[in-house]
Amino acid sequence: MTVYTSQQSGVTPQTVFAELVGQDPVVEQLVSAARSQAPAHAWLLTGPPGSGRSNAARAFAAALNLEGTDPQADARRAEQILAGAHPAVQLVTTENVTYNIKEVRELVTTAQDRPQNAQWRVIVVEDADRMTERTTNVLLKAIEEPPPQTIWVLCAPSPADVLVTIRSRCRHVTLRIPPVAAVTDLLVHRDGLNREDAAFAARISQSHIGVARRLARDPEAMRRRNDVVSLPLKVRSASQAVLAAEDLVSMAQTDAAAESEARLAEEHAALRRTLGLDPEEKIPAKLRAQFKRLEEESERRTKRAVHDALDRTLIDLTGVYRDVLSLKLSAGVELINEHLRGELTQLAEHLSAEQALRCLDAINAARMRIGQNVPPKLAMEALMASLIPRGGTPRYGRPTRSSHG
Repeated sequence: MTVYTSQQSGVTPQTVFAELVGQDPVVEQLVSAARSQAPAHAWLLTGPPGSGRSNAARAFAAALNLEGTDPQADARRAEQILAGAHPAVQLVTTENVTYNIKEVRELVTTAQDRPQNAQWRVIVVEDADRMTERTTNVLLKAIEEPPPQTIWVLCAPSPADVLVTIRSRCRHVTLRIPPVAAVTDLLVHRDGLNREDAAFAARISQSHIGVARRLARDPEAMRRRNDVVSLPLKVRSASQAVLAAEDLVSMAQTDAAAESEARLAEEHAALRRTLGLDPEEKIPAKLRAQFKRLEEESERRTKRAVHDALDRTLIDLTGVYRDVLSLKLSAGVELINEHLRGELTQLAEHLSAEQALRCLDAINAARMRIGQNVPPKLAMEALMASLIPRGGTPRYGRPTRSSHG
């Protein structure tokens, strides 16, 4: 689905799905639906973290609203939707463990409104798996009998995470983790990175496009990530576990604040381009409400961003023990943390495969606790204590240096 380029709008991607790499079957399915005169009124996008569920949902919303009669109008509308700043497309998330009934009822009311400056009103519900049966029943009737110009797009890790009453009424689309090579190519061609740095960032992010981009462009984010994956190599006692837990929570908070600030700056810049404002031009009074809305949304994201950063930290720790298992099993594959092969080999010498699996289970349990709003420090302390090597203390040499560490 082509997005027409215009100097006024500042749109540069050749398609609205340009950042959904490694998902060709998904793109084909969504483009076909967008071109249809009568697309399905409810969709369920599923896939693991980093697969691009939210990007796919936004791109689909943009594709649905490309009319093809006015290239410049299409380009402006698509850029607004992709930036989360178009009134016809609502992006919904929650800071809580579950959505509350009031939030869902407000969505149902919004779904009745006619779209402004667009053909379709699209409501994207991120983390649809956070809906309880009670709140799902409120949403059910709206999906069963939708207004003629409203399309629901629900996002969740897997179909099993959504109640059957909802998923049976949705068109299902499954995303996968994109290949490292595809993420590398995107970072090279879109962000102008050299291939070596792009490939390194793609690998250590485990193909999470947003994380890879930030690691490649932000030295502080890369330093924090290196500190995280080094922790299992350093924790040897309960007191060290407590200190390591404090460090993890602190790093997550710092990472979340930096990411939120950067995202808000990008959204401000995108909205300025869409509205035809110069970077330093004073915002006219009649347009301030749109910028205010972005700032309020950023504030709402802050708490959730800390949880997301902690989850990302735990995914990075998962990569460490996957590498240890690869070494224990002599898998002969490139490690996620290949630049730490020497240190990880030493750790593998003091862990059995069963112990490494138990560490992975402990990390997964910590992710679940964080998702259930257990205080982060308590969850991290329990985790770090469980990662202390048993039956012998490794003696590590001086950490090796690399161009990326």
